[in-house]
Formats: sequence, C-alpha cells, structure tokens
Amino acid sequence: MAADAVVEFTDDNFDTEVLQADGAVLVDFWAPWCGPCRAIAPMIDQLAEENGNAKIGKLNIDDAPGVAQKFGITGIPTLLLFKNGEVEHSFRGGNTTKAALQEAIDASV
Repeated sequence: MAADAVVEFTDDNFDTEVLQADGAVLVDFWAPWCGPCRAIAPMIDQLAEENGNAKIGKLNIDDAPGVAQKFGITGIPTLLLFKNGEVEHSFRGGNTTKAALQEAIDASV
C-alpha cells in the first residue's frame, strides 16, 4: 500500500498532475505483477514522505497504457522525473538507489 503522500497518476489525470504541474514530479511506472516494482515501492513511499517540495507518484501501466505508450515505457520499473512538463531524468530497472533519485529531485526543485 502506497504512502498517503504518493499520488496515483492515471491516463485521465496525467496531463494535469504531471505535465502541467509547476516544479518537479517523479513518476514511477509500475505494475502489480512486477517483482522489482514491488521491491522499490517502500523507497518511493519514503521519497514521497520526505519531499514535500516535489510531487511523487505511481502510474500503473496496466491501468494507464496510454501514458506508458506515449513515453515509450517498454520495461518496468521505469521512473521519470519531470520538471515543468519535460522529462529531466530517467531511471530504469529495480537497481535505482534512493540516493540517486534524491539527488535528481534536489537538482530539479
């Protein structure tokens, strides 16, 4: 279960919540059947709780295939950090560290 600070992104709210957002938005592209996605979920929860200056959320690719296709998501987990609607950083795979994500967030806020 995601922390209260983690936003749920969908095909319907992605433009408003991510592309039109001011500042940094970290999007975790995931699916419930993905082991590495479940493994990094606590890290995403921690980042959301610790970063009030950035929006952090998850997009289930099974429920929101339009957004996943638009951004060429072919493997999960994939994390994209947006700033003012543009992709600033991308992280692929379950080996991404919290420190690397935090560094990217800090550079984008």
